[in-house]
Amino acid sequence: MFPYFIMLVFCGIPLFFMELSFGQFASQGCLGVWRVSPMFKGVGYGMMVVSTYIGIYYNVVICIAFYYFFVSMTRVLPWTYCSNAWNTPDCAGVLDGNLSSRAALNLTHLLNTTQKRTSPSEEYWRRYVLDLSDDIGNLGEVRLPLLGCLGVSWVVVFLCLIKGVKSSGKVVYFTATFPYVVLTILFVRGITLEGALTGIMYYLTPQWDKILDAKVWGDAASQIFYSLGCAWGGLITMASYNKFHNNCYRDSIIISITNCATSVYAGFVIFSILGFMANHLGVDISKVADHGPGLAFVAYPEALTLLPISPLWSILFFFMLILLGLGTQFCLLETLVTAIVDEVGNEWIIRRKTFVTLGVAVVGFLLGVPLTTQAGIYWLLLMDNYAASFSLVVISCIMCVAIMYIYGHRNYFKDIEMMLGFPPPLFFQICWRFISPAIIFFILVFTVIQYRPISYNDYVYPTWAISIGFLMALSSVICIPIYAIYKVCRSEGDTLLERLKNATKASKDWGPALAEHCSGRYAPAFSPSTESHLEVQPLQPEKGQSEAAAASPVQGSNGSAHSQDSRL
Repeated sequence: MFPYFIMLVFCGIPLFFMELSFGQFASQGCLGVWRVSPMFKGVGYGMMVVSTYIGIYYNVVICIAFYYFFVSMTRVLPWTYCSNAWNTPDCAGVLDGNLSSRAALNLTHLLNTTQKRTSPSEEYWRRYVLDLSDDIGNLGEVRLPLLGCLGVSWVVVFLCLIKGVKSSGKVVYFTATFPYVVLTILFVRGITLEGALTGIMYYLTPQWDKILDAKVWGDAASQIFYSLGCAWGGLITMASYNKFHNNCYRDSIIISITNCATSVYAGFVIFSILGFMANHLGVDISKVADHGPGLAFVAYPEALTLLPISPLWSILFFFMLILLGLGTQFCLLETLVTAIVDEVGNEWIIRRKTFVTLGVAVVGFLLGVPLTTQAGIYWLLLMDNYAASFSLVVISCIMCVAIMYIYGHRNYFKDIEMMLGFPPPLFFQICWRFISPAIIFFILVFTVIQYRPISYNDYVYPTWAISIGFLMALSSVICIPIYAIYKVCRSEGDTLLERLKNATKASKDWGPALAEHCSGRYAPAFSPSTESHLEVQPLQPEKGQSEAAAASPVQGSNGSAHSQDSRL
């Protein structure tokens, strides 16, 4: 956890505050904010691409959680015993009454040998839920139960976003708070079990021999970026709905610390149960601990079968996963919808934002169908490891450089001071200018140097699949240079240097969305008498509408300020 906290302090919290203040100041989504330096609008497009990839496969994870949630509504969990049609002779069920006495006596020996144990939960996951194929290129058939749950996931997401942040904001009160209730219930149950302390000590004990492993630091950075949502575009989008003078500095500190404290708290919940499971089986906890899908859908479900009233705990656990996943999915979908509406920016699409949301949900469902095939888990992990991994740190690094060195750190600090009433603290100024970009850059370099190809259990991905993974990773990063070249070519100027200057300097319409917030260098350069005659000019035609909507809960939101800026 040491690399995790280092990345949180020097990268996570500073970047979180930067994105919140960025979106709140301009009241724009991940595309509109780049009026600050139009040449770097490709960063916004890269964020959209990343959010698209994550939105596609993340909802598949939610749909699997839905599936486990539904099948848990039974007296006996279906992955408890080895007496099912999908089980193999190698299945070793701890609670299986049909085990022979010799098999039962040799179970502990089996678990401690190099031979991999095949548990009922693992066979249920691989042979029944996924019906896993032997290769990523062998898609096989669509798993209809998963396809149905995927449809349920997208319908729930769409219904919660049908009215934008007005509807999702109310739902999030439940999706963000109820998981704490479930976590606390599971935590109290977990620490009362025999062996729980062993699991917690395994969780807390640092492995100093891996401290110099670049992959550990890269994983810590990825975890921070994933848990805080940095470089997805969601933070900028959601912050654009804040009131202009909202204290986003306070919000960033509270949210970041609370979020990461929740992750640590959840680790206690998970490892207390895994410690009990290891104690029950008589094996080292490292043999039952897993990561990725194996932890959520194999190791932890197996541990739940050892608890009394196991279906109840299973329902609570997967309901918690669903709520946590939906909260993230709301943000991803709203990011894409807001970016599309901002980019088109006419009255027709603004009034029909619900249909845009529906269209994005339908497209997301269709693109997620291949991930419900027999080879779907291979593609899901490929997207998870490549499409939204190092591209996130590249996007964040370029965003820091663009704001601090192209737009200018002094300009940005003055913008924050005008918005909040005080400049950003010295620690954040140093992190934004030096520490965060440097850490991100070195992690990226050493991750490339120590790169290891992806694998899933014993399956090694073929070269062509890894090539597709790299193409997905590059597809978001490549947006940055392509748009930069396009912008330079379209900019005015007789020489390349003049074109670069015009492409990088802030647009005339950069600044606060509402006239009442424009002060200092953003103040209108005309007298009050002239201002009264210019209020009806088409420079910002919906300013009056935005000011009239200032009393609503979403003052300065995309629905008002975004529409006016996109029509300039």
